[in-house]
Amino acid sequence: MNKTLNMIALTIGIIGALNWGLIGFLNFNLVGFVFGAGWISRIIYAIVGLCGLYLLTFYANIGSQSSQ
Repeated sequence: MNKTLNMIALTIGIIGALNWGLIGFLNFNLVGFVFGAGWISRIIYAIVGLCGLYLLTFYANIGSQSSQ
């Protein structure tokens, strides 16, 4: 389960990062384009944000693996 959750969070985090790249380089918001400016987009942004917070725990895993 943990590996599956890690893969899902990483995939969503990468998609979010690609969306930010599109915003920064091309001024194009893919999430806004596909889902509009409504509540669905806000839910997607919230999920990406939660995945980002979860991905912060990867630093603790890296630290524990390097000490072994």
